[in-house]
Amino acid sequence: MVALPSGDDVTLTWYGATDTGRRREVNQDAFLTSYPLFVVADGMGGHIGGEIASASTVERLRAMVEKGKVSAKAIERSLTRAVADIMSHPETTDEGTGTTLTGVYLDTDAARESWVTLNIGDSRVYLLRDDQLDQLTTDHSVVQELIAAGRLSPEEAENHPYGNVITRAVGPSDKVVPDYVRVEICDGDRFVVCSDGLTKELTDYGIQHFLNANPDPRDAVEAMMQAALENGGRDNVTIIVLDVARTPAAR
Repeated sequence: MVALPSGDDVTLTWYGATDTGRRREVNQDAFLTSYPLFVVADGMGGHIGGEIASASTVERLRAMVEKGKVSAKAIERSLTRAVADIMSHPETTDEGTGTTLTGVYLDTDAARESWVTLNIGDSRVYLLRDDQLDQLTTDHSVVQELIAAGRLSPEEAENHPYGNVITRAVGPSDKVVPDYVRVEICDGDRFVVCSDGLTKELTDYGIQHFLNANPDPRDAVEAMMQAALENGGRDNVTIIVLDVARTPAAR
């Protein structure tokens, strides 16, 4: 249970899991569920470069959490260190080595207490609130840019040949800043943080279906994971489900 500056209490329940999938030999995904930060990283690069990139990024963020300060500035400092780790690793041989990073953290220090989503790449954060599922992050990808420009429909994007090409990642450049979005802390909210290994196999409707059918975060993660694997498991799959209960302060 967390006490907010407003006096309200927030109770969080979560579960995360990752799977290599049915077609990949190595799992290049990594994730972190360490209050107040919940993130997924999806590595890319030849040899084991993607695995190095995602693991390095998550470990730098884990160290930040352990120091007790999670903020946009602290995250960006951690990412700068992660890039240096990736580039200096003896087994990083591909110049395209990098990782996506997406997630959410609880900000209790801001003047307006809130959740903050962060995103680099095409992993995603969804929010189920009042029986409506919304994607909170915007993909940094070629197809998303084409959709935004009106040159491609979401339906056409599903099978586009450039569907796996992302336009921003941790690793290929020295300075990469996430997109941030603030979200009100509401009772009953459910967040899904996932790599594209899930969204390649499940539609938004499918994700909402499994959330509604499974009130417990672990059950929801396991149900979605099983469905993603049964639908093909073409990529590594990583999923975090985070549930929020907010209790108003006694007046």
